[in-house]
Amino acid sequence: MTSRIEQLRRRRHHERGDVPGWVMITLMTAGIVVGLTAMAGPRLSAMLNQALSSVGG
Repeated sequence: MTSRIEQLRRRRHHERGDVPGWVMITLMTAGIVVGLTAMAGPRLSAMLNQALSSVGG
């Protein structure tokens, strides 16, 4: 019979996850954000400036 501590250690080791997969997801998300910012950044900036100037009068 295994001890409770050893069971917890095994469970913790088993639940470590897929680190390379998470790294890939993080890098892909960062790439998407950079790409969208490059394409839509000037338009979003112009829309923000227009909205702020209309509120300011």
